[in-house]
Amino acid sequence: MSLLRRRKQPQQEQPPPPSDGNGSDHDDNDKGKGPSSSSAPASKEATRRTKAKWSCVDSCCWLVGVVCSAWWLLLFLYNAMPASFPQYVTEAITGPLPDPPGVKLQKEGLRVKHPVVFVPGIVTGGLELWEGHHCAEGLFRKRLWGGTFGDVYKRPLCWVEHMSLDNETGLDKSGIRVRPVTGLVAADYFVPGYFVWAVLIANLARIGYEEKTMYMAAYDWRLSFQNTEVRDQTLSRIKSNIELLVATNGGNRVVVIPHSMGVLYFLHFMKWVEASPPMGGGGGPNWCEKHIKAVVNIGGPFLGVPKAVAGLFSSEAKDVAVARAIAPDVLDSDFLGLQTLRHLMRMTRTWDSTMSMIPKGGDTIWGGLDWSPEDGFECKAKKQKDNDTEVSSDINGENVEVEPKPINYGRLVSFGKDVAEAPSSEIERIEFRGAVKGNNIAHSNSSCRDIWTEYHELGWGGIKAVADYKAYTASSIIDLLHFVAPRMMQRGSVHFSYGIADNLDDPKYQHYKYWSNPLETKYVSFVNVPVLYFIHYPFFSSAYIHAGHYSSMLTYDFIFRLPKAPDMEIFSMYGVGIPTERAYVYKLAPQAECYIPFRIDTSAEGGDENSCLKGGVYLADGDETVPVLSAGYMCAKGWRGKTRFNPAGSKTYVREYSHSPPSTLLEGRGTQSGAHVDIMGNFALIEDIIRIAAGATGEEIGGDQVYSDIFKWSEKIKLKL
Repeated sequence: MSLLRRRKQPQQEQPPPPSDGNGSDHDDNDKGKGPSSSSAPASKEATRRTKAKWSCVDSCCWLVGVVCSAWWLLLFLYNAMPASFPQYVTEAITGPLPDPPGVKLQKEGLRVKHPVVFVPGIVTGGLELWEGHHCAEGLFRKRLWGGTFGDVYKRPLCWVEHMSLDNETGLDKSGIRVRPVTGLVAADYFVPGYFVWAVLIANLARIGYEEKTMYMAAYDWRLSFQNTEVRDQTLSRIKSNIELLVATNGGNRVVVIPHSMGVLYFLHFMKWVEASPPMGGGGGPNWCEKHIKAVVNIGGPFLGVPKAVAGLFSSEAKDVAVARAIAPDVLDSDFLGLQTLRHLMRMTRTWDSTMSMIPKGGDTIWGGLDWSPEDGFECKAKKQKDNDTEVSSDINGENVEVEPKPINYGRLVSFGKDVAEAPSSEIERIEFRGAVKGNNIAHSNSSCRDIWTEYHELGWGGIKAVADYKAYTASSIIDLLHFVAPRMMQRGSVHFSYGIADNLDDPKYQHYKYWSNPLETKYVSFVNVPVLYFIHYPFFSSAYIHAGHYSSMLTYDFIFRLPKAPDMEIFSMYGVGIPTERAYVYKLAPQAECYIPFRIDTSAEGGDENSCLKGGVYLADGDETVPVLSAGYMCAKGWRGKTRFNPAGSKTYVREYSHSPPSTLLEGRGTQSGAHVDIMGNFALIEDIIRIAAGATGEEIGGDQVYSDIFKWSEKIKLKL
């Protein structure tokens, strides 16, 4: 109780200061007098000075701290939540989710039957370091491609150096060995959380598939197709593994599933495996018929992609061009020393595989200056039509006919929007072939030599000649690339072709450079035909085939054709309904010592939101990367029935998947996506593939499934079949 009595007494309130007769207190009268009267202003001044010391660095540190704290909090919550929580939230918003295709088909009783072979495309397969320069110390067997990409940020120039190939041979640089990752992990995820083959593999596992019935045909996607055999014997390994899968699975033939550039790679393989050594694998004329049940091509660029032209010409595509427009002079800034696009061009121009996707078939397939198969295509949503003419209302409410503005898709590259839209008769072009190239001071600049590209040898005269030609079609694009990058194209021309064969009996079509071009492959069997013995000298400059070196007029049984396998089915599966790059409007870039002289003109717009011209790029129907024309033509017409390209009459099917983006962020990349990579998670496509692997034929899964005008466009192509 004594403690309670000794409570601290409350402080007495100070009486208010007396006021004078005018109602003002003494403090106001004495303001500014004595130390007590100046304490408040001094305190305010100190506070103001303290606030003024808060610098930009402090703000940045504060922002970084907030972001990091939020990130760690979200990461903790993500790892702490039950695994079923995201699905619970999604179902609460959108309703019960459908069963994954593997679960659904397992309930129907489907089980493993045909072994499955996956063939990844460009950039989706992992690459790891086996030998490198001093700057790559500590990276032995670490992924340089297809992983966290952490080493890109730590030592970007070292990474570029090791990802580049020799500019002369197209093979390894001295002292560098980068090799493909093997196994299913090679391409199940591109980076953590971004699936490629993982969803399809998981659904196949639902009906009993495992590693002994699945094989990832990993390869170094940077190399030309034949050089994967020269350096790594990859084609021989694929052949042996397919034979092993068939032998260990009751003789059931394999179902091959190539994606993107893997479609072209496997097309090359099917010719190689039946051709005789030394150029081929020696499997004989019936190897494909004995070992392959079906080839299910996903997003296949059979006839190339215009996107490859933009990539090789100016190291950009639609997304890069938009990013450069938003942040000018960042990706290729001399002032900041980034020069990102030039380093990217130096690296990618050593990858011979990129040249496999240059558009094939010339003007016959892709159109000329005034026509293209897709003439009449409209990017806008469907509206009321009257004989393909849009019906709209004028200000008085009366219907008037508005003719859709024609799009010259055949002009793959146009210098200026006016050139892209003008009739060909009004375009004054100056021939660029054979033009005299000028001098460029960048060629002697030491900093430019560090990021050397062939543009440094083009000079102002060559640059002007390219721009003065004004409009390029698929045929003249090949000449353009030979003009601006002669060394690259000289190396690539050894391995790839881009034309159409008029006479398939011409002996030149016996060369492997034609095997990945479905329009220039020799399909007629030759028995005991004298041919030159072509020798591949990888140690010679440019890794060329020296036809002059042959031991005699040797005799081989060459089989060059679409495999004689009438029971083998060929599927073309791809997404539609997404605006896809088809043609480009270019302009000259501002001159500088080190620069890429051409760039997409992002200011070129169609004038309204429904226009097909967006940011200097003409868009057509496709899967965001491959236009419908390239993905669908061969199975829709070129190989349909018995043609000179398909003399055995192998059945072909076109299966299109209409794109439907995810309705909420919780759906991730969506289960109905038609995008080039996201389609690998499309439930309808996965279900079709599982049914085929379980033994169904093309007719049993529904035959053709078409949403685009591919059959209509195919009929416009006048190609001898």
